[in-house]
Amino acid sequence: MLKSDNYDVVILGTGPAGLQAAIHAARKKVSVLVLGKETKSSLFHAHVENFCCLFNVSGEDMLNVGRQQAVNFGSEMLEEDVLEINSNGSVFRIVTESGIELQSKALIIATGTTRNKLGVTGEKQLLGRGVSYCVECDANFYKGEDVAVVGSASAAVSGALTMLGYATSVHLICDKLEVTDALKEQLNKSDVNVYKNAKVKEIVGENNVVAVRLENGSTLQVSGVFIELGAKGFMELATTIGVQLDDEMKYIQTNKQMETNVPGVFAAGDICGPPWQMAKAVGEGCVAGIGAASYARKAGKTL
Repeated sequence: MLKSDNYDVVILGTGPAGLQAAIHAARKKVSVLVLGKETKSSLFHAHVENFCCLFNVSGEDMLNVGRQQAVNFGSEMLEEDVLEINSNGSVFRIVTESGIELQSKALIIATGTTRNKLGVTGEKQLLGRGVSYCVECDANFYKGEDVAVVGSASAAVSGALTMLGYATSVHLICDKLEVTDALKEQLNKSDVNVYKNAKVKEIVGENNVVAVRLENGSTLQVSGVFIELGAKGFMELATTIGVQLDDEMKYIQTNKQMETNVPGVFAAGDICGPPWQMAKAVGEGCVAGIGAASYARKAGKTL
């Protein structure tokens, strides 16, 4: 049960950006509610080895600690998704999936991005066990291994080129290349094995990825599959209250204080754009949490 239906700061997202925002906002002695489901965070299935001051820790463990820290400082947690947000100019009104109606003086959007998926057998089952949606995040785990990168746009091509510095062999599986001539030339001069007009039928493995089966019947023996189809932000809620997106309509625009163009609305983490790194998300969450708490305090004096 929630203590109230009225909060100073409501945070959408339970990943590292949202939790760090909750910690810093709650430390400012304002009321904080975090909405969202922990398992939806991309960190939940990850294994972390490149975050400063920590060695080889699971994402799930980190999120559990972060949640406890936020609660210890006074934040509340509600594992529900948000269906609706609107504003009357002074407060934000929020409706969750179970119909709970809340209001808040400040809002932090830290929902991350929804990765575009292949929708093939083995993809979901082997997530975090050979299937990844982020070359930058997980490349180091595949040193000396054979890997496949799936996608036709710049994210996939640049990811395949990056993996050459780690893997023994890199296979790029693409329907039709849709990249600039310069990037295409770079790919052609590289050692990436390119499979054009190809589609993945199945990712094979029980406990870990062992192969990728293509629709043409061929099989590639790999231990890692990077699905780089681009990332789509969960923007519908943001745009209903007038939050401005970038030129490509993918990410939320913020200033250095993580403020959006809408007073009282802040954003942090992957939803603000790349790089997809926890260190960036945590830093932005810190700034957003402090800013939102300060905004709520000032707003409380004028409402």
